[in-house]
Amino acid sequence: MATTLRWLGHGCWLVNTAGKTLIIDPFLNDSPTAPVKADAVKADFVLVSHGHFDHVADAAAVANRNDATVVSNYEICEWLGKKGVKNTQPMNLGGGIDLPFGRVKLTIAHHSSVLPDGSSGGNPGGFLLTLADGTIYFACDTALFYDMKLIGAAGIDLAVLPIGDRFTMGPDDAVEAVKLLTPRKVVPSHFNTWPPIAQDTAPWVARIKAETKAEPIVVAPGGTITL
Repeated sequence: MATTLRWLGHGCWLVNTAGKTLIIDPFLNDSPTAPVKADAVKADFVLVSHGHFDHVADAAAVANRNDATVVSNYEICEWLGKKGVKNTQPMNLGGGIDLPFGRVKLTIAHHSSVLPDGSSGGNPGGFLLTLADGTIYFACDTALFYDMKLIGAAGIDLAVLPIGDRFTMGPDDAVEAVKLLTPRKVVPSHFNTWPPIAQDTAPWVARIKAETKAEPIVVAPGGTITL
């Protein structure tokens, strides 16, 4: 079966691939745009990009209820372990691991990372997923950076980029990111959760079509796309 992605609002995505389900940055119970709550999510793996509340809030609950494996940096895995998470795969920037659904590489991200209790969340990151039917790049929370050109050299089928501005890249920088990454398809994320990151995607879509070769795809929270 083809890999599918469902946007659960904000920076949270549910990925079904190779018979496994991954959730990226689970923020559901306190999210105003999430179409489901944490107790309704089934997942085999929980990927956490950084320590901010709006990305890690429901990670322990989802992992513990599903006996899922958390994939994140070392500091976040240690922190979640203290919250009862039994299965973790700690990583650090630039490293990769092979898992039952494919390969995960932790890429750099230019952001901050403090856990909800004020402790260090280590270095923020993104995820490059190499799957049987394609490659997905989750930039997660980041500013634009030129090394995206190197990440794109892997050959990206789908890039998931933040466009909310203020705390991450905005629409203009996300267009430049597409030029560096040269993905086959691109989908926006991390916007319209709250008024400070509200965005109209129409001008962004028009620029992607006019200035790049990527196919822009926009979905509402709860919407699904196929790789």
